[in-house]
Amino acid sequence: MQPEPVTTTTPRPVERTLFTQGWRDLAFLHWAVDPALVAPHLPAGTVPDTLDGVTYVGLIPFRMRRIGFFGLPGLPYLGSFAETNVRLYSVDERGRRGVVFASLEADRLLPVAAARWAARLPYVYARMRVTRDGDLRRYTSLRRWPGPVTAHSAITVRVGEAITDPGPVERFLTSRWGLHEPFYGRTAYWANEHPEWPLHRAELVELDESLTAAAGVPVTGAPDSVLFSPGVDVRFGWLSSR
Repeated sequence: MQPEPVTTTTPRPVERTLFTQGWRDLAFLHWAVDPALVAPHLPAGTVPDTLDGVTYVGLIPFRMRRIGFFGLPGLPYLGSFAETNVRLYSVDERGRRGVVFASLEADRLLPVAAARWAARLPYVYARMRVTRDGDLRRYTSLRRWPGPVTAHSAITVRVGEAITDPGPVERFLTSRWGLHEPFYGRTAYWANEHPEWPLHRAELVELDESLTAAAGVPVTGAPDSVLFSPGVDVRFGWLSSR
């Protein structure tokens, strides 16, 4: 089946809210890679989503803000923390585009444990920090549990001008309306919705990371795309399976 079109808003509005999240101060670093590098890391029933013959490995640090459940107000402490994701791009047998998380670093131990147990997501506990200095954003992470405890990242970007008309690559990398993941013996799809991304160009100032290698999808050299967004508020719906 052909993948669904890339759209700036969700093609599947969430009818029943399972949980809500605020994503803030996101840096999007992406490397174009051979789909064969990514394919072994995707769940059954999905293949690498490609653009012009390549797929991407994303390294995305940000601030999570106030996770909430069932439409209730978000949690101010346990639901707010720094996070850094290594993510891959997938499409399933129904043509639904999504992301697959190779790893998710977070600096709140209880949410990490809960997400690993209940949602089966590969969260890990890390010592992390997000700082702002004018137009600079700096994100640091050092893994604590489970290992390898040497896995780390230090990323600094300089935020540039707003992108008024995102191109095909920017839309492909950010217009993602679901999550594919292995879930108790099947492949689950969690749909989400949020406003169109406000995107900015960004300059990479510092990059020292081993998170992609720890996730099994090592990248080398400078990223092919560097973007920034002040963020969006997100709703996730109930999962569906293959």
